[in-house]
Amino acid sequence: MLAEIKGLNEECGVFAIWGHEKAAEMTYYGLHALQHRGQEGAGIVTSDGEALHLHKGNGLINEVFQQAEFSRLTGHAAVGHVRYATQGGGGYENVQPLVFRSQRNSMALAHNGNLVNAYALKSQLEAQGSILQTTSDTEVIAHLIKRNGYMDMDQAIASALSMVKGAYAITILTEDKLYVALDPRGLRPLSIGMLGGAYVVASETCAFDLIGASYIREVRPGELLMIDDTGITSKEFSSPMKRTLCSMEYVYFSRPDSDLDGLNVHASRKTMGKQLAMEAPVEADVVTGVPDSSISAAIGFSEATGIPYELGLIKNRYVGRTFIQPSQELREQGVKMKLSAVRGIVEGKRVVMVDDSIVRGTTSKRIVRLLKEAGATEVHVRIASPPIENPCYYGIDTSTKGELIASNHSIEEMCELIGADSLSFLTTEGLEDAIVKDKDSMEHGICQACFTGNYPTEIYPDTVLPAYKE
Repeated sequence: MLAEIKGLNEECGVFAIWGHEKAAEMTYYGLHALQHRGQEGAGIVTSDGEALHLHKGNGLINEVFQQAEFSRLTGHAAVGHVRYATQGGGGYENVQPLVFRSQRNSMALAHNGNLVNAYALKSQLEAQGSILQTTSDTEVIAHLIKRNGYMDMDQAIASALSMVKGAYAITILTEDKLYVALDPRGLRPLSIGMLGGAYVVASETCAFDLIGASYIREVRPGELLMIDDTGITSKEFSSPMKRTLCSMEYVYFSRPDSDLDGLNVHASRKTMGKQLAMEAPVEADVVTGVPDSSISAAIGFSEATGIPYELGLIKNRYVGRTFIQPSQELREQGVKMKLSAVRGIVEGKRVVMVDDSIVRGTTSKRIVRLLKEAGATEVHVRIASPPIENPCYYGIDTSTKGELIASNHSIEEMCELIGADSLSFLTTEGLEDAIVKDKDSMEHGICQACFTGNYPTEIYPDTVLPAYKE
C-alpha cells in the first residue's frame, strides 16, 4: 500500500496466540501478514507461565527481529503488535506491546485504535499519583486496571474498559491468561481462530491464512474474552450497541484477502467500484487503479462500464520506505519512485483513474500529472469513497479539517486543483449499500464519521490530546 505517500495511515495491528509451543514464531509470521497496518515499530511479548519476555523496536518486523531473538522469547502464549504512530508520537517507549510489571502479576498490552478521553483520564490519573512512562494512550488502560487491584484480573479489566471511550481492539497477556476485548461499537476489526489446539487472535483474517489457522468468528462489540489452559470464556463488559465498523477498513486499510463482518474486502471494493460506475459514468478508453488498494474498485468499475481495465500505473515494490522523505519538496520525487505510468497503455487514451480516497489532494495531483506526462489525453478521477471532510478521532491520522482538501473546497475546485478533467466520489449511500449486509441489524453497520461528521461516540473536544485540536 502507498501509506507513505497517500498521507492516510491507520494506527496498528495486533496478533495474539495461546497454547502453541512456537508462540513467538507464529506471532512473528502473523505480524508479517499485518505489516501493512504499521511500519514504524513492532514487538512481541511471550509468557512461559512464570514470566513475560519482551522484544520490540523501531522499524519493520524483519528489521526488529533476528533469528537469535526467538531463543529468549520462550513460552506457549504471545501478543504482538505492528505500529503506525498517531497519538503519542514515535519513540521506543511507545512501541507496543507495553509491558507493566508488579509484585502480584505482570501484563503486556497491545492496542489498535484510539481513546478519545485519554487526555482527561491521564490528567485524572496523574492527580491521583500515577506516573506515566509513555505518551501513548494505551498506557491509560494499564493504570486503570491496576487502580482496581483489589478486584481479580477479570473484573479489573472489565472495569477499566468500561471507563475508556473510543476505538480499541486490545489484547492483554499475563503470566497465566490472555484477554481479548473490542470496544462497544466495534470500530476496529478483531477476529479469533484456531491453529490445532491453540487459540489465535488477529486484527485481520489474512494473518490466519498465513499461519494456517482456521477462522472461528469475530470478537463481538463490548465483549471480553478470557483464554487460558482450561479454554475460552466470554463476558460482556458493556451493553450491546449497534456496530459501527470503520468504513475505511473496507475502503483502504485492510488487505484484499481479509474478511470483515463476513464480507471479503476485495469483493466489497469491487462492489464499490460497480456502484461508483453507476453513480458517476464517464466516456473513456481505459480504466486503471492506483496500486494497491484501489485495484479492486477499478476492476469493479471496468466490469460495470465495459471499459477495459489495464495496468496504467505500476508500483515499484523495491523502493524502501526510507526514500519517502517528509519534506514537501521531496514527496513528488517519492511518488515518481513509487509509481510509474505505463506510456504504452495510456498514451493517446482517455483514462479513468480509480482511487480509494483523497485526503490532502497532493498525491492525486501528482498521479494525474504522471498520467498526462505519459500521454493520456484525458484523466477522469473516480474515488471509491465519499469526500473526507472531517477528522478521525479513532486512530487515523487526519486530525484537523484544515488538512483535508474536501473540507475546504468544492468538488469542482478539487478537480481543478488536482488537474483532472472530471472528478466524482462515491456517495455515502452507495458506500453503505456496498458494505452493509443488513442495515437494520445491530450486528452490521459502519462508521462514516470522516465523511458525514456523525461520530458514533461522544467526542471530547476540550480534553482530547492536543494533536487533535484545530
